[in-house]
Formats: sequence, C-alpha cells, structure tokens
Amino acid sequence: MDSMDSMAGSGKIRIRDGRADDIPVVLGMFDSAVEWLVSQGRTRQWGTTPWSANPRAVEMIDRYFAEGSPYIAEYDGVPAATLTLTDAPGSYLAPAAEPERYIHILASDRRFKGTGTGAALLAHAAAETCRAGVSLLRVDCYAGDDRKLVAFYENNGFVPTEAFTVAVAGDDSWPGQVLARRL
Repeated sequence: MDSMDSMAGSGKIRIRDGRADDIPVVLGMFDSAVEWLVSQGRTRQWGTTPWSANPRAVEMIDRYFAEGSPYIAEYDGVPAATLTLTDAPGSYLAPAAEPERYIHILASDRRFKGTGTGAALLAHAAAETCRAGVSLLRVDCYAGDDRKLVAFYENNGFVPTEAFTVAVAGDDSWPGQVLARRL
C-alpha cells in the first residue's frame, strides 16, 4: 500500500509498507542515527555500537517487522525514515486501558534530517490509527539530555503523559517519556 505523497523541502515524500528486505536499510538508518548522536557526545540514547552490529537491536527490528506494521518514508525514492505500528507498547510499559496503536522504532537516516520524513511518518501513523477505528496513538522516547526528541513529538501533536526509567547495565538508567495523541 502506498499513501501520503507530499512535498517537504525540495523532494517528494512517499510512505509505503515496509518489507522484510527493508531490514538492512532500517538498520542502516539506526547506524546513521547512532553515528550522529556519538558525534555530538550524546551516547545515552542508543549507545555507541552500530545497531547492525548489535544482535539485540537486530532481533528487535526483526521482531517489530514480523509482528507490527512497518512503514518506510522515501524521499525522492530513497528510503529515508521508518516506524512500526503495533497494538501495544513494549514490555517495559503497561498498555493503555483502551484500544491503542503504538509507535515503535522511529528513526531516520541523518542524511535526510530536516526533510519532513519523520513528521510524514507520524501523520501516516495517525491516519492508519483512525482507519483502524482507534482514537489513541502513543509513543515513547528517550527523554534525557536536552529533551529535543520529546519536543519533536510535541511539535507533531503528541502530549507527554508519563515519565519512566529503564534500568540498564551498571548504575546507569535510561529516562523515557510516553506521549499520546488523541485522534
């Protein structure tokens, strides 16, 4: 299914269903994001190891592609960003008390930063949620450092609901934020 052709910047954005053969491209998007975060000294969000070299990350992407509805945003025909929709959050969070759609693994290749592909994917997720007759769309994200990621979701119609913390190796923890959008 292809949908949501729009213009952003000087290129054309097209959202399409993700396929299993997109997984290496999606891992490349995450590798690009990790490299960019590391270059800024921001290693707490996704660490320093490329996702394509991290067996846990590869397994997670494989699982979301198999169990969810993955989407790819193409910019001028080139895969630029991705997200997956499911019916529930990850196991580290409680599901909502009502039907919901949940956004997982939103990422973009940093070469396409500022082109609108992430916002187009969020708009597509909202449209798919409405088509399913569901009125609640949620997402969670890293909420540490400068909270720019939280602000990105707020700028796209989401409202922060609950903060959470995930314990990671050692004494470190990963601060997260759940955000919701009513449709």
